[in-house]
Order: sequence, then C-alpha cells, then structure tokens
Amino acid sequence: CHKEDAKLIGPAYKDVAKKYENNDKNVKMLAEKILKGGQGVWGEIPMAGHPNLSPEDAEAMVKYILSLK
Repeated sequence: CHKEDAKLIGPAYKDVAKKYENNDKNVKMLAEKILKGGQGVWGEIPMAGHPNLSPEDAEAMVKYILSLK
C-alpha cells in the first residue's frame, strides 16, 4: 500500500516524513493509526488497521518512516 518514495494506494513514506515532525507525540499518534487504521488525512481510501502488530513494532515502523526526511 505504501512505497518509500512514490504514492501507491497510500502516500509515499517520504511524504509522511515531510508532513510530521519526528517527536514522541507524532510517533505515538501514527503508531496508533497503524494499529487501528484511519481515513481522511491522505484521501478517501481508508488504511486498514494492523491490530496483530505490537505497539512497540508499530512505533519502530513510524520511527523508520519519519527518519526518511
């Protein structure tokens, strides 16, 4: 659904990194979106949640994404 540097279904990870400052508040918020899913920030197509991930793994993913600036 995502690629590092190009829009696929969802935004490119580099675009996410440009939009959000790399801080604890955003890491927690984006990790929660990974776990629960979301819609409306990047368009009408909903992002499916990934409830089988641990919160720690979701936060590690966000930290990687936000490092791509």
